[in-house]
Amino acid sequence: MSQARPTRVRSHRTETTDGVEEPARVSADECPECGGRTQVDAAECVCGDCGLVVEADRIDHGPEWRSFADDETNPKRTGAPLTRSRHDRGLSTEIGRSTRVKGRKRRRLARMRTQHNRARISTKRDRNKVYAYTEIRRLTGALELPTTIRDTACTLFDSAQDESLLRGRSLEGFAAACVYVACRTANVARTVDEVCAEAKATEAEHRAAFDAMNRELGLPIGPAGPAEYLPRFASDLDIGAGVERRAGELVERAVTEGIANGRNPVGVAAACLYTAAREADADCTQQDAADAAGVTPVTVRRTYVELTAE
Repeated sequence: MSQARPTRVRSHRTETTDGVEEPARVSADECPECGGRTQVDAAECVCGDCGLVVEADRIDHGPEWRSFADDETNPKRTGAPLTRSRHDRGLSTEIGRSTRVKGRKRRRLARMRTQHNRARISTKRDRNKVYAYTEIRRLTGALELPTTIRDTACTLFDSAQDESLLRGRSLEGFAAACVYVACRTANVARTVDEVCAEAKATEAEHRAAFDAMNRELGLPIGPAGPAEYLPRFASDLDIGAGVERRAGELVERAVTEGIANGRNPVGVAAACLYTAAREADADCTQQDAADAAGVTPVTVRRTYVELTAE
């Protein structure tokens, strides 16, 4: 944040006719050594003639926020921001570790750390939440998902826990289901196989958790369409924007004519990309499209035949 340079006055000793030294007043724009003019460069005030650094490391004691609202709110804050990926929103403190502490003090800090962790996670509900949030953070990191997906998944887990849906079901399954639902609501293309491949839960545990959440929470998601996977597969296959645009038209045609009915949307998206690449003479084979979508070339070929049939 920009800050006006404060006016400083430096005093020098000058000798009068009586032989008595009196302090002379020098303006802030003058160099105290040569009397040249000073210049402000970043955090330094430097004389342009002799190069003397008059001031360095200026400290801005004002707040680090900017308010554009015409109200009396005080947004001053300290510490890390709040996050939904922690069971206590990140408000609790942590007792760190140091190799410099030895002997009795080190043992005392270890006991304090143990008691602090017990007080921070005091109930079974908090313990389940810590474990599930850790799994959600690990899963979103492995799938390279943004933090918004992570926070949405943690919020969904809170809702499932409030509705008492965890009893008799796997925590890993709920973590995987929450990440999958967060991806679906944010239109991020991730399949169940991809989520379960990185998760600690099996597909059966994921399905049980997803069905319970969909039944009790009324999730606002519908069947996945082939168009959701086009940008991702096009990026993996390094296909141009024109081919991707043509593939989108083929997806609309497949949905309208019923070609996509009863088929895996991932395979339909791969087949539309392959068909568009063939029309544009792009370098893309059935095997490449199938590998990008995680299906077999036969799946791609069947949809391709129906799309090109007259």
